[in-house]
Amino acid sequence: MPTMEPYRIKVVEPIPITTRAHRERALAAAGYNPFNLAATDVTIDLLSDSGTGALSAEQQAAGLRGDETYAGARSYYRFRDVVHDLTGYPHAFPVHQGRAAERILFTALLKPGQVSVSNTHFDTTRANVEILGGQAVDLPCRAAGDLDDDAPFKGDIDLEALEAILSGPRDVAVVVLTITNNGGGGQPVSMANIKAAGEIARRHGVPFFLDAARFAENAWLVTQREPGYEHHTPRQVAEEAFRLADGCVASLKKDAIVHMGGLLAIRDPELAAKCELLLIATEGFRTYGGLAGRDLEMLAQGLLEVTDPEYLRARADATAYVADLAKAAGVDSVRPTGVHAVYLNAGRLLPHLPPSRFPGFALATELYLAGGIRCAELGSLYLGELDEVGELVKPAPYELVRLAIPRRVYTQSHLEYVGETLAEIAKDPERVPGYRLTHVPKLLRHFNCRLEPVV
Repeated sequence: MPTMEPYRIKVVEPIPITTRAHRERALAAAGYNPFNLAATDVTIDLLSDSGTGALSAEQQAAGLRGDETYAGARSYYRFRDVVHDLTGYPHAFPVHQGRAAERILFTALLKPGQVSVSNTHFDTTRANVEILGGQAVDLPCRAAGDLDDDAPFKGDIDLEALEAILSGPRDVAVVVLTITNNGGGGQPVSMANIKAAGEIARRHGVPFFLDAARFAENAWLVTQREPGYEHHTPRQVAEEAFRLADGCVASLKKDAIVHMGGLLAIRDPELAAKCELLLIATEGFRTYGGLAGRDLEMLAQGLLEVTDPEYLRARADATAYVADLAKAAGVDSVRPTGVHAVYLNAGRLLPHLPPSRFPGFALATELYLAGGIRCAELGSLYLGELDEVGELVKPAPYELVRLAIPRRVYTQSHLEYVGETLAEIAKDPERVPGYRLTHVPKLLRHFNCRLEPVV
């Protein structure tokens, strides 16, 4: 059982309770894509942990103090000071969300044909690299390929491969280390790996950035798993991690626990000046970056609250509880469990479905049909290579379903409902049908594609 949540609920929101017949109609109308579903058709929403958390009383109060002055608002200076104290970076730019920070940074750094290297690029990160004519290269550590391996830091970048690519003929413009490694199963990155990767990048004269959307959750797992850090606070670990890099991009919709906002923070003044011009041209003035003053105030407060050990302990325990419920139901997940999500091994549960019939997507769809639970596939639909008509050419290395847990939103009984729904599906997994694509967008296809079941 998870530990008691370190908060009490002051405001509640009703959730839709629907029938299977209703869900069947809604999903068919959505082209069997959960991203197309209306929120009013979803009972438990585990599609994303981005911008879906509950604000604290202090964040709400901070929002009321927001200064909406166009330039130089006092809310910006509070935001800037909190970011500086946390990261140590002298140049901090607010943006409307993380993908805007990625776009600005890559526009300033990348030329067509150049390479961005990461432990694993997430979907929008990869898209922003490719839109600029760059190439995104993933170098996950060897342990990442074994879903059952209990190695504590499977989010690490492969240091030997990093050294090799930076020593080779390819023109690498930037190294981006994602903490935690969302595309790699929500696995953490060790401090030793961050330090070593930064040293390799600097030796080769390549900028080294963190994708720090879940920096606090990564820091918590470091305190729990990495020798030498067991007596550190998550805040101390996070501060050290930021100071090992040249800057960061971050969607603050994750570990600042807000509904909108992002960050681009940079050490180098010349790069910062170039990014500032791009920011002003596309997002807004440098002191608001597309955000309202109330957003900046809530971001600053969220960055202070998120490293609280009691909050992080309860969040980690809740996610581990979902993984344990899944295991008890006969559904394996990526081990060890991270913090922001549980990644179910759909390929193992649904061996009757080949990768071309998207078993990860099939399990995600069945969770919605059986219980109104919305979640996301991370398998061959998202990561596989398709031909021009949507037929799978090269499958993904694994077929996963991500159950992303919103921050401070669902209670233990909600999580138990997810476990019960999984258990019902696992009783007769062979009845779950596969799916084929009927509409295939050229970029970020999982957001807008449409499918139909294969009977």
